[in-house]
Amino acid sequence: MTAWNRTGSVVVEVDGSAENLRVVDYAAVEALQSGAGLVLVAPYSAHGSYSPMVPAYAPKPPAELADAALRVAVAHVRHHHGYGLELAAIAGEGSRARVLAHAARTARMLVVGRSRSRGPQRLVHTQANLNLAARAGCPVVVVPLSWKPSLLDRKVAVGIDGTPLSAEALEFAFGVASGRGGDLTVVHAGLPAERPFNDEDVDGAWISRADYLLSETLGPWTSRFPKVTVTRFLSSRPPAAALVHESSDVGLVVVGTHSGALPVDPVARRSMAAMTCPVAIVPHHSTETGKTRAGRRGGSVVPAH
Repeated sequence: MTAWNRTGSVVVEVDGSAENLRVVDYAAVEALQSGAGLVLVAPYSAHGSYSPMVPAYAPKPPAELADAALRVAVAHVRHHHGYGLELAAIAGEGSRARVLAHAARTARMLVVGRSRSRGPQRLVHTQANLNLAARAGCPVVVVPLSWKPSLLDRKVAVGIDGTPLSAEALEFAFGVASGRGGDLTVVHAGLPAERPFNDEDVDGAWISRADYLLSETLGPWTSRFPKVTVTRFLSSRPPAAALVHESSDVGLVVVGTHSGALPVDPVARRSMAAMTCPVAIVPHHSTETGKTRAGRRGGSVVPAH
């Protein structure tokens, strides 16, 4: 068990669009539930979009647009969530990744909006958020622009594979479920591809091993969070498909991802690209011991982190 969960502020990206205010609402609710402060961050580029080919078009300077977006977001938070929330607003010059990662360096989570792009472009945006999570070092929650509060928000799901790669994701999921007074579904998926799906003996052996693995993994956390109702979900689907299937019945799906400059996590990327509920990307802070254990665990379960 780790003691990794942060206790800093909730940081949220502000981009000036009307849809982004739903993302700000999500972050404000998270801050209120956890008793944390809320930090609004608007990244901007120092280079404007003025073109000499269109001399009549003279947009406001990027810094001024960022400040205006922050003022609108602050007014929105105060109007909808009151004055009991500690609030700060920052306009940062530079790339989106650099500004947000810097603002979230001590945050408990960073909240960003999900792109409406489709097809390959959606995977590009998803990978950008994976990179952002690795760079920020804290969970990055990607919120659909159509998000609205619902009863499903009390339910959380997390994908685990029994290795250290999903340790922080599991800790974060238990913490969120406890804070929301909700339930947690633990998803463990991926029947060995080399085994026949209709072989009952093999199938039964996999279920027994998976159930034992979950018992060993969840034991310390169920003791630490006794009020969280935990449901185990074993699936023969590929990990990404299992997580997407579960996302229709919960308010948040938590997935682990590698840390590092260029994290490569096809399961996390594919599952996030297909989900419609908020998704928390939780980077794994690897150690040499953790790497050794992960490498030695041969097993036959496809990672679901």
